[in-house]
Amino acid sequence: MLEIAYADWLSLIFRWLHVVAGISWIGTSFYFIFLDLSLRKHANLPDGVGGESWNVHGGGFYLMRKYVVAPAEMPEELHWFKYEAYFTWLSGFALLAVIYYWGAESYLIDKEVLNLESWEAILISVAFFAAGWIIYDLLCRSPFSEHSLLLSAAVFVLIAFSAYFLTHLFSGRAAFVHVGAMVGSIMVGNVFFIIIPNQKKVVKSLLAGEEPDPRLGAIGKHRSTHNNYLTLPVILMMVSQHYPMLYDNENSWLVVTLILLVGASTRHFFNLMHTGRPIMSLRWQWPVAAVLMALLIIYLSWKPAPDPNAAAVEVPSATDVLAIAQARCASCHAVKTTDPDVEKAPGGVMLETVADVRKHSARVLKQTVLSKAMPLGNKTKMTVAEREALGAWIRAGMPDGDK
Repeated sequence: MLEIAYADWLSLIFRWLHVVAGISWIGTSFYFIFLDLSLRKHANLPDGVGGESWNVHGGGFYLMRKYVVAPAEMPEELHWFKYEAYFTWLSGFALLAVIYYWGAESYLIDKEVLNLESWEAILISVAFFAAGWIIYDLLCRSPFSEHSLLLSAAVFVLIAFSAYFLTHLFSGRAAFVHVGAMVGSIMVGNVFFIIIPNQKKVVKSLLAGEEPDPRLGAIGKHRSTHNNYLTLPVILMMVSQHYPMLYDNENSWLVVTLILLVGASTRHFFNLMHTGRPIMSLRWQWPVAAVLMALLIIYLSWKPAPDPNAAAVEVPSATDVLAIAQARCASCHAVKTTDPDVEKAPGGVMLETVADVRKHSARVLKQTVLSKAMPLGNKTKMTVAEREALGAWIRAGMPDGDK
């Protein structure tokens, strides 16, 4: 078995590649959506050109033109944009495998959600990505495709249902990342299975001296537009692991739907702005996005009022708190860890003594009591009562004795 240090290096390498490839893909995607929406028509356009756009960048001026279907003949050199998407997915899947498949018991599985073996959880994960693409593609080929808003609503429901379903299979963190990975897989599937093959068919027709089918370009543009609107939500879901308040709640599917709406509203503003509309005429997108974001924050921050008839949580002694920490936390957070998947205490946080718990009390309160992100996957089976006891002790000022 590889040492955990090698896992960290693999994670770093794949994450770096994933970020770089993702930036490249998103950058080209955003630019070409802008270019398509910024095209302007005028009387002097050459035959077959549907519009042109003047750009300035890096001290130079560029004239960009788009043909309605394709030029009359193939140019000598044609630049394709596909490997950015492919490397984003490949590096992302490799990163997912290193973190969530290799460390399935720590990050992927939560025994309190569903008691899965590692191989079962990994198989479900892979099958889920394939199923997500198949269902999405069938929706796009169904009668829904003739009605953009109806199709968008169907895709929205698919993602929301997937979020709900995943939270009943995996840990909260893994479920949230899997939603983002599923949507990312759909986006790459659009490039690999639809957009690039359709472009190749157009090129083949041109080389054969045939008239290309205009539907091929229209279908590709349709899928590309979907990718454009899904980009902002996917980015947030993929970095959600750093923000446990997003995924450690009973209705994280609702959080996903709000993120989708916030991202789509924001992206819609920029897309309409690219068409040349005055910014002041686009009045609803940012207010809607702001209201939805406020609802998300309120929902995740709101706590029910305590039941006045409920018994108050007794403040434990420091000895009791230490017993909880040693039983539930010290297998990872110790000078010599006993968890086989953890070689070194995460973040250098030790929880072997009362002084340790006091020193890191803010982290313990945030990660263990409020967000329940720790222990990872609740491998040590920390109970609700133990979390409440830790919270009561920290809020009471971390006393030494019983009260």
